[in-house]
Order: sequence, then structure tokens, then C-alpha cells
Amino acid sequence: MTTELHKFLFDGLPVRGMLVRLTDAWQEVLRRRDPSETFEEPVRQLLGEMAAAGVLMQANIKFNGAVVLQIFGDGPVKVAVAEVQPDLGFRTTAKVVGELPSTDSGHLPLDVMVNVGGEGRCAITLDPQNRMPGQQPYQGVVPLHGDQREPLLQLSEVLEHYMLQSEQLDTKLILAANDDIAAGLLIQRLPMQGAGNLAGGQPRLDEDEIGLNEAYNRIAHLAATLTREELLTLDADTILRRLFWEEDVIRFDPMKGLEGPHFACTCSRERVSGMLRNLGREEVESILTEQAQIDVGCEFCGEHYRFDAVDAAELFTETTDHPPGSSSLQ
Repeated sequence: MTTELHKFLFDGLPVRGMLVRLTDAWQEVLRRRDPSETFEEPVRQLLGEMAAAGVLMQANIKFNGAVVLQIFGDGPVKVAVAEVQPDLGFRTTAKVVGELPSTDSGHLPLDVMVNVGGEGRCAITLDPQNRMPGQQPYQGVVPLHGDQREPLLQLSEVLEHYMLQSEQLDTKLILAANDDIAAGLLIQRLPMQGAGNLAGGQPRLDEDEIGLNEAYNRIAHLAATLTREELLTLDADTILRRLFWEEDVIRFDPMKGLEGPHFACTCSRERVSGMLRNLGREEVESILTEQAQIDVGCEFCGEHYRFDAVDAAELFTETTDHPPGSSSLQ
């Protein structure tokens, strides 16, 4: 199976859709995990859903920078992250600090994994690729509960709520993942006026259409009949034909290979070197005294960068030639 992204429109209707199937790319993400640090199945499922959702969001807004999706709270899963670059290269990771309850299905709701105390949050960050001096990333944050403080138990519900609150756009998301595939279907009502996106812009003038557009409501209802099992096992052609056989669907060529979604990590030895320089010579030498070498592992891809005393000395010989790195994530 090949990782691919399908985009489509409904002819004459203010509705668009996308279907993503991360297969070999998602399997590569899982293969790169250190066997001793393998996540439990519910965490792998959550990260797969986040990867699929992140790809759909990046492809939807075509943002020239990273789209970073984060879920965080006070549960066993402290934070889960998916990052998608403009070329649809993606990576994911999580920080698990507690024990997960057992489950027969392998799936756990967010209030068990992340949002135990009810204060969990979802953050979506747009980090421009070439930031201007003083320019800050755009970030939107929403709680993991609805308007009536009812807990939102699935990632899809959280993101639908985010799009409605932040973008005034009706959105239907179906997400599912296992160890073979991470997949997602997005249906969205197109704004009648304006072309704003997650990065901000002028308020749209069609807020009165929220929840009332009959065409969108019909297609979203059809999309909602797609089961998790169907999303994980059926190919894109079969899914779209079964759901929308009565609709006039305009489909575009699928995006696949390096032009479509693929695993990619932005870590490098240079960035790790910058992080070590930020620690300072004294701290680095202290670590080397204790353990002979410094081993920095990337949480996203599993790559290890090792520095011995000679490497460390080179870091601080001509610091002006090596500007410090700015991120703690490789």
C-alpha cells in the first residue's frame, strides 16, 4: 500500500473534501521508535490520528511553514505532538508519564489518556518557514470540552470544535489508526465569501450559514456513516464511491510519493550542536566527566547523535561560526 492524499470537490456545492491514507510512511514512523521506548497501542493510535489530521490541515490551508498539532493535559499522556511541513513531511511523538488502563479494543478516549482533570488543551500552531524579525508563530488553543463543558472524547471532535470556534467553518472529520495505517476523511463547508484560513485574516461574512447549509449537512451526514474499520481497510476509490455515489464528485490526481505525505524529520547534528552550545561549556564538560560521551536521541525519529570530548571541544573553539540553535526539539 502506498501513502496518498486525495482531494475532491462536490460540483456546484460549497463543500470540499480530502482523504488521506498514511501506510508505508506511518509504518516507518513506528519502525524508528527505539524498541525499549515503544508506545502502548492507545498512544500509537492517538499519534496516528494526529498525523492524519495534521496532514489534512496542512493540505487544506497550504501554509508556508510547519503546522504543529498538540494535545496536552494531566493524564498519563502528558503531551502528544504531530508536526507537518509544507511539503507534507510529517513526524510525531509523545511524552507518557503514567500507566494507561487496559483496554480490549486498543483505543482509549481523551479523558482517560490526556484530560483526566478536565483542564486539557489542544493547540494548533502555524510556524512560518522564514520568519521576519520579531514575527511570532500563530497559535490557537481550545479546551478538550465543548460549549457546555461536556468532555470531547475523540480527537476528531476536538478539531471539529476548533474549526467551528476559530474559523467559523463546519467541518466533519473521521480519523482512525492502527499499526498498519493512519487515515482520515475531512469534509468542510467552503466559506461563501473570503478565503481566510488558520493563519488569521478578515472575519468571514457567512457565519449565519454555520450548521444551516443543507448541502454540507447532507454530505457530512454521509461521511459520518463511515466506520473506523472501513476507513482502515477500504481503498480511497471504494470509500468515496460508497459514501457519495449519488453526488457529482470532482476528484483531483492523488498526491503520493515525495509529492504527497511522507515521513520526514528536521533533526540534524548541527541543530543538536547548537543545543549543546546553549548549555554552555561547563555543563557539557560536566556531563562528559560523568559518562564519557553525550548521547542525544531524537524523540521523533530515533536518530542518535553522539559527542565525545574531542567533539565537545570543537563545539566551543569557534562559537562565532556556529550560531546557537533555538529549539529544544530536533
